Amino acid sequence: MDPVRLSVLDRSRTREGHTHSEALRDTVRLARELERLGYHRVWVSEHHGVPGVAGSAPTVLAAAVAGATRTIRVGTGGVMLPNHRPLVVAEQFGVLESLFPGRIDMGLGRSVGFTDGVRRALGRDKGDAGDFEAQLAELLGWFRGTSPTGVHARPAEGLMVPPFVLAMGEGAAIAARAGLPMVIGDLRNREKMRRGIDHYRDRFRPSVWAPEPYVVISGTIAVAGTPEEARRLLIPEAWSMAHSRTHGTFPPLPPAERVEALTMTGKERDFYESGLTGHIAGTKEQVAHELETVLKETGAQEVLVTTSTYDREALLDSYRRLAAITSG
Repeated sequence: MDPVRLSVLDRSRTREGHTHSEALRDTVRLARELERLGYHRVWVSEHHGVPGVAGSAPTVLAAAVAGATRTIRVGTGGVMLPNHRPLVVAEQFGVLESLFPGRIDMGLGRSVGFTDGVRRALGRDKGDAGDFEAQLAELLGWFRGTSPTGVHARPAEGLMVPPFVLAMGEGAAIAARAGLPMVIGDLRNREKMRRGIDHYRDRFRPSVWAPEPYVVISGTIAVAGTPEEARRLLIPEAWSMAHSRTHGTFPPLPPAERVEALTMTGKERDFYESGLTGHIAGTKEQVAHELETVLKETGAQEVLVTTSTYDREALLDSYRRLAAITSG
């Protein structure tokens, strides 16, 4: 298949029998390997109060990743803007860009917490997501020096840190009106994804940040020597999602063999089987064919891979195989 920009979002997923510290260090180690393999970006995420995710402070973790690498772009997928004051976000990214010039991305989302308890702890509620567009405009204004407050964001003002909008719900329309690159998923609902991309391109307004639409499609991709091995990579995350849907908490990733030995309720089994379907998974030849198809359907310029699994060596092997597919 034709070469394409490949990037990775690593959510610092915790694993059964391993610590949060290990999960964060795994992310940093993975970033070094992704750089060596020629990946374009590595991003980290923001989650609060989630047992299965260690990444709660994305700009802090991004600094560690950038400090451990030399050339790969580093960013967030994303900072959840409703949780923060835009001035503080601008200052944080201004510091990152000043320390690692030309390598920092500012991926921005509009979620406000996984549970009601987390939202209360953050001093937010679901309605705060509705202010995302105004918060986004304020944030970009700090970089442009246009704040009506007369305050200046140091050292952000005057810097051009590329912003990306994580398109969930109204995100595609917001990205289009702001003239920003868009990240959209997931690969399991291709029709909905295509509608979002079409809406974004039809309504895009050029800006100082992006003269034309830029689409990043995101989702789970697993590559292995056999289809069965690729499917096993999906099992830990599929079970964690099923558990969260049936028990209300998102647990650390279990080993695939433990999940395979579980006795599940009918409801758990339905969510689990659903979590295994619709992803791009298989051998190099199978993945190359499906990935080429979705790229032709969407016209996306970049793919952001979001795969999580218990076996980090198998995950790295998957990324090696994927890089070999798309390197031309």
